[in-house]
Amino acid sequence: MSTEGLSIPGISMSSSAAGAARRARRASLTGVFAVFRKPLVATIAVEAVVVLLAVLDVWLVVPPKAQPYSLYLSAAACLAVVVRRRFPFLAVLAAVPGFFAGWAQLASMLNLGMLATRRQLHWQTWVGAGLVFTCRFVRWPLQEFAELSWREHVLDGIYGVLVAGMPIAIGLLIGARAEISTKLRELAKSRDRERRFHADAVRAEERARLAREMHDVVSHQITLIAMQAGALQAQAKDGPALETAQVIRQLSTRTLEELRSLVSVLRSGSGDDGPRPGIGELDHLIRECDVPVHLTVEQLPDTLPSQVSAAAYRTVQECLTNVHKHAPGATATIRIHAASGALDIEVENARACRAGEAFPSGGHGLTGLAERARLLGGSFETSGTEDGGFRVRARYPLDR
Repeated sequence: MSTEGLSIPGISMSSSAAGAARRARRASLTGVFAVFRKPLVATIAVEAVVVLLAVLDVWLVVPPKAQPYSLYLSAAACLAVVVRRRFPFLAVLAAVPGFFAGWAQLASMLNLGMLATRRQLHWQTWVGAGLVFTCRFVRWPLQEFAELSWREHVLDGIYGVLVAGMPIAIGLLIGARAEISTKLRELAKSRDRERRFHADAVRAEERARLAREMHDVVSHQITLIAMQAGALQAQAKDGPALETAQVIRQLSTRTLEELRSLVSVLRSGSGDDGPRPGIGELDHLIRECDVPVHLTVEQLPDTLPSQVSAAAYRTVQECLTNVHKHAPGATATIRIHAASGALDIEVENARACRAGEAFPSGGHGLTGLAERARLLGGSFETSGTEDGGFRVRARYPLDR
């Protein structure tokens, strides 16, 4: 049987009301603790406690017939605790008279600890430590200090080292901990940035490699297929052969368009991806390209760096592919010359001799060639000719 809502004279049995009261008390306590968790409120509370301790340290030891000036100096030392965070060295200087001629020992120690925390091993810290040690070692008035025995002097010296050394040690530890925490956060951020940069670089390099290979190899082969299909279409007047040639050419054109879009997505800058077919395979490339070519090679060294050889091959391949697509029937002139520590490649073609079907082109081939030249420390230029043709110049250093 449930007692919720049951009422007996003189006794309340409502569990919901009791639960609501408990929740209200917990909420009020949570609100109080939440207020103290705020940075400003917490700082004010800590400062109030520190000042209270400094005042109690003076008030509990002050003698009944104390000199007024010693009370004033001790009060000034307690007030200096308030500004120790902003002006730690001035706070130490303001508390020293109250410690020397009064009883503000804890106030001086608190100010010295904050000075060591903020300044670490700065000269101000050593000056403050010397002043606090002197205040603990030398007694006021000086007549009483002169009447002390050597044992008392030694004991006061030991206590002086402890009073001045303990705040400095704690301050140095706090400062070192804060510095280490800052360095660790910076190191973690730097490590995260390096990890992201490395991952981005790896992805960019792989995407660029795939984009170059897709354009250099796949696009080149599909262009040849389309050209052959066009030739077959021109020869076949009717029947299945003509239909097949038309289908092949349409599929090739569509594939080139899709490949252009995919290369646009993958395109990004990165390092070279290693050697590929080199300059020694140019004769095979020229025979298979179905473009009239005049090739001139001068002063070619016996051995070429693999990356330079691959870049030269890709340059000629891309230029011949562009002649296929944009200048059908035109003759390409290729000049390869090695001099002054670099390999110069120039490919020039005249204006198109006949009209041809326009193939899709995203301009990524020339972009890829410019990237290759830049990564190898060379140069890449394109320009038009006076007769309406196109010229490509590439220069690749040989000292690699």
